[in-house]
Amino acid sequence: MFKSTYKISKLDCPSEESLIRIKLEGLSSIKSLIFDIENRNLTVFHSEDSGEIEKRLNELNLGSERKETTIVKQEEFINNPSVQSKLLWTVLIINFAFFIIEITTGFISKSMGLVADSLDMLADAMVYGLSLWAVGSTVFRKKKVARLSGYFQLALALIGLIEVIRRFISVEAVPDFRTMIIVSILALVANSICLYLLQKSKSEEAHMKATMIFTSNDIIINTGIIVAGILVLLTHSKYPDLIIGAIVFLIVVRGAFRILKLGK
Repeated sequence: MFKSTYKISKLDCPSEESLIRIKLEGLSSIKSLIFDIENRNLTVFHSEDSGEIEKRLNELNLGSERKETTIVKQEEFINNPSVQSKLLWTVLIINFAFFIIEITTGFISKSMGLVADSLDMLADAMVYGLSLWAVGSTVFRKKKVARLSGYFQLALALIGLIEVIRRFISVEAVPDFRTMIIVSILALVANSICLYLLQKSKSEEAHMKATMIFTSNDIIINTGIIVAGILVLLTHSKYPDLIIGAIVFLIVVRGAFRILKLGK
C-alpha cells in the first residue's frame, strides 16, 4: 500500500474537495482520500503508481504538488465512512431545517438578512448532499445534479440581490429586529452544536474538516445578522439588514460558482 501526500494550494472549501473526488473517481488503485483543508493537503492511499493520480490532479489547475510517497502497512489505512455519513447527515438535516425556518421568518419579518442566510444554509446542505450521494452514484449523475444545484442556487441568490437593490431605492418597512435576532441566535446555537459534534469526532477525514470550516463560517454569518438586528433596533433603519443581506447573497453566489465547477 502506498501513501502519497499532495499540497494543493487552492484547496479551501468542500467544493474543491468534491471536485477532486469526482476527478479521481474510477481509479481502482485509490483506496482512500483524506483531506486536510486547513493545511491544504491531500493524502491518497493507493495500491499502484501515482502517475495517473498526479495527472488528473494537475488537470484541475488547483496548484497540486506531490510532497512525498511512502510505503505503509495495511493497518495504517483508515476508512470509516459510516461515522462520516452519520455526522454529515446530521449537519445536512440541521442546515436544511434552518433553511426552511429562516426563509419563512425572513419573508414574514421582511428581513433580507434572514432570507440570505437561509440560502447560505441551503447551499451548505447541497454541498453535503452531493458529497453523501456521490458515494453510490455515477459520475454523470453527480455532475448533472451539481449543475442543477449550482444554477438553482445562483438564480436564488441573484433574485435576492435584485430584491436588496429594490429595497435600497424604494420605501420599505423596517424589518422586525426581534425576529432577526431570535432566529439568528437559534441558528447560531444549532451551528455551534454541529461544530462541537464535528470537533468531538476528532476526524481527520475529508468531509469532516470541510464541514467544520463551513460551519465556522455560518457562525460568523449568524453573528453578523444578530449585530445587524441590533443596529436596526438602534437606528430604526432598514439599511443594516440590507447590507448584511447583500454580503451573504454574494457569499452564496460565490458558492454557486464553486458548485457549478463540479459539473464540468
